[in-house]
Amino acid sequence: MPRVWEILKKFKDCCKFRGWKTSESEDWVEIDDKYHNFLWAREIHPSSFKKIASNRKCVVREGLSYRVVEASYTACLLMETPPEDLVHTIFENPDFSKRIALYDLSPMLGGKNLCVKLNNTDSPVFQEFESFLKKEFKVKIKPISLFKTSTEDYTIAELA
Repeated sequence: MPRVWEILKKFKDCCKFRGWKTSESEDWVEIDDKYHNFLWAREIHPSSFKKIASNRKCVVREGLSYRVVEASYTACLLMETPPEDLVHTIFENPDFSKRIALYDLSPMLGGKNLCVKLNNTDSPVFQEFESFLKKEFKVKIKPISLFKTSTEDYTIAELA
């Protein structure tokens, strides 16, 4: 199974064929003057996530200089399953959930044909990323569930 940076590089190559602007050295895609930023990490602590999500900054290299732009959307590509409180942070903050997508790539990186997502954005780039994973890697995309479905976690009164 390829590494996260290899997946992202291959995806950015596909984006170029769609006429979308990408960067060789940074992980963003620009369409219609909006930056769709990709942040990848093994894991991310909820407090760090809140700071990153609130910041919304994206570095754009132009020749030998750099400039900072506001990212319209951010996708977090995680190599380990995110903690539940991180998922709650996104669900509970409407501004975050409109701008931030979360992809748990750990099942895929572990050899399973599965990626778990939390994407309530209207980002066409992230929708294309999901299609790319399905086509290129035959991965099934499953939404993150906040609620455990096992009946063992509930009392009889709650089931009635």
